[in-house]
Amino acid sequence: MIDDIQKRTTERMKKSIEALKHEFAKIRTGRAHPSLLEHVHVNYYGTEVPLSQTANVTAEDSRTLAITPYEKNMIQVIEKAILTSDLGLNPSTTGMVIRVPLPSLTEQRRKDLVKVVRHEAENGRVAVRNIRRDANTELKAALKDKHVSEDEEKRSEEQIQKLTDQFIKEIDKLLEEKEADLLAI
Repeated sequence: MIDDIQKRTTERMKKSIEALKHEFAKIRTGRAHPSLLEHVHVNYYGTEVPLSQTANVTAEDSRTLAITPYEKNMIQVIEKAILTSDLGLNPSTTGMVIRVPLPSLTEQRRKDLVKVVRHEAENGRVAVRNIRRDANTELKAALKDKHVSEDEEKRSEEQIQKLTDQFIKEIDKLLEEKEADLLAI
């Protein structure tokens, strides 16, 4: 039983790390890449859907993304979604194509991106701690139901705490690498 709890906890913490890596991958420093707009959602007839399901997103050149909506009436909706996203981009429409020029990274923009990265890392830490809390709750329930002894429960809590510390260190390492990448000129 304890092994199952620890195994599930480890799996969930690994998934949190993967999710954080995915979030970090969205924050780009140099070239325009369609994945920059991956997490932008558009209101499509009352339903929030990813931008990629309503339009074709391509990199026109190293500093510009081109978005071609599948439907003409989606142009304004897509523009609004990009403007309200946390990316700080200003789309401009020419006919059926929305162009999103990526500003060159100024020192201020780099610092803003570092703040975003730190926020994402903190969300990752919170997720890992929540997983620890869930595991400890399961252990206490197992103790209450007399499936494990108090000693086993304490030992397991310590092991889960070690796991938590290990994954938080990994998050800090990823954060450090991404910050260095963002601040490199």
